[in-house]
Amino acid sequence: MRCPYCGSEDSQVKDSRPAEDFTSIRRRRICPDCGGRFTTFERVQLRELMVTKKTGRKVPFDRNKLVRSFQIALRKRPVDNDRIERAVSGIVRRLESSGESEISSEQIGLQVLEALKSLDDVAFVRYASVYRDFSHAEDFEKVIAEISARIGRDSTVDS
Repeated sequence: MRCPYCGSEDSQVKDSRPAEDFTSIRRRRICPDCGGRFTTFERVQLRELMVTKKTGRKVPFDRNKLVRSFQIALRKRPVDNDRIERAVSGIVRRLESSGESEISSEQIGLQVLEALKSLDDVAFVRYASVYRDFSHAEDFEKVIAEISARIGRDSTVDS
C-alpha cells in the first residue's frame, strides 16, 4: 500500500481487525521510509458493478458516492453513522448479489429511498425531492401525505 505522506510503495501492517460494521477489515499501517502512520479499510467486492445513468452513459459504481448521498439527505438529522453504514452496506450487498453487473441509477435511487424511509422521514423527503425532481409544493404535499398515511397504518398495527 502506497504511503499517503511520502509516496513510498511499501508499508507494513501493524494491526488488523474487523471494522465496526463487520463488512470490512481495518488495518493500521506504518511507512518504513518516513514513519508515517495511516489506516486503510479492506472490503469484499463480489463483482465490478457499472451504473447506467439516465443518459445511457455507464460509469463504475462508487460506494463513496452512495455514502455521500445518505450524508447529504441526513445532514443535521439524529441518525448515527453506524446506521448509515449498515444501510449502505445492505444496498451494496443487494446490488452485488443481484447477479447483474450493470445497474440503473434508478434502481439504486429506489433502494436509497427505501432505506431512508426507514431511517428518517425528513431525509426521505429531502432525497425524494431531488430524486423525483419536485417542481411544485404539491409534490412535497403528496410525499408527506404518503408518510402520514404510513405512520397512521404503523400506529394502528402497533396498537
